[in-house]
Amino acid sequence: MSERKPPAIDSSVPHSARIWNYWLGGKEHYQADRDMGDQIMKYFPEIVENARGNRYFLCRAVRFLAADAGIRQFLDIGTGLPTEDNTHEIAQRIAPETRVVYVDNDPLVLAHARALLTSSPEGATDYIDADVHDPDAILEKASATLDLSQPVALMLLGILQFVPDSDEAAAIVRQLLDALPAGSYLALSHPTNAVRGARMDAAVQQWNEGGGSPTLTLRTPEQVTRYFDGLDLLDPGVGSTALWRPELFDADFTSPIDDFGGVAVKR
Repeated sequence: MSERKPPAIDSSVPHSARIWNYWLGGKEHYQADRDMGDQIMKYFPEIVENARGNRYFLCRAVRFLAADAGIRQFLDIGTGLPTEDNTHEIAQRIAPETRVVYVDNDPLVLAHARALLTSSPEGATDYIDADVHDPDAILEKASATLDLSQPVALMLLGILQFVPDSDEAAAIVRQLLDALPAGSYLALSHPTNAVRGARMDAAVQQWNEGGGSPTLTLRTPEQVTRYFDGLDLLDPGVGSTALWRPELFDADFTSPIDDFGGVAVKR
């Protein structure tokens, strides 16, 4: 992990990673984050289901990729704050030799990065401070831990909504995938308004107008599906992540949520 001094944490400005942690029942958040989280929950109480459903999708996707697909390398971009069942914990329980690189640029996540660096002796876990807008830097830094000539699972869960330009978001996915060999996988999720409609729109408006950082952009299921162009999309395709292979993780609900995604392989 880079040893450069992290930027100061501004606890007066609500931030996505900390609000998400609040909704997940974590402890790493400030009053501004709780206030924003509570405000959005008044408009859209199902946001907690969205947060937990997205987390359960991560658990199921990593379990599939490690146990069924035989993937031993993960590049997890937009890590967020550590909680239970992080990517390396799930993967290394299945295959202790698994190597995982986390990517984030939030200063509080950086401050807690050491918690993510606990690895099995056989494997490796690293954290790099980088921005999703700079895939070249991500790939360069990740190559210190990952062998990019061998298959990698690229995890883009709940990150592309913070890239407002749709063309740039698609280009980021392409650039990252182009650097990975055949046999690599993409696991991706993105918030949408396909389930709750105007109520989800209102929650996002509240986030953006209330100073939530960074600003958030919803995309349609069709736009989310296009991120998988050129890949072989696995069953059940792109849909509500709460319904993606629920048998792989015993979640406490299986209702559709406004978080859509899927898993695909590069041939």
